[in-house]
Amino acid sequence: MKKGIHPENYRLVAFKDMSNEDVFITKSTADTRETLEVDGVEYPLVKLEISRTSHPYYTGKAKLVDTAGRIDKFKNKYQKFKKD
Repeated sequence: MKKGIHPENYRLVAFKDMSNEDVFITKSTADTRETLEVDGVEYPLVKLEISRTSHPYYTGKAKLVDTAGRIDKFKNKYQKFKKD
């Protein structure tokens, strides 16, 4: 790695998903005010509302939201072409 290309505060940071208490450690320059101890080591803490462990897309719990009834309109329109 070249010297002098990373900011001074590029360090290991703990990211905590507040919805499911999952914690992961990665390098970041994010400003933090709190710290968290993980495995006996204290890291700066960044709190997240959603992460890869709680996002519906990654967990397979995504819900289809159809506010205008578009799916029903499509099914009704093309039902005559349906093969039994």
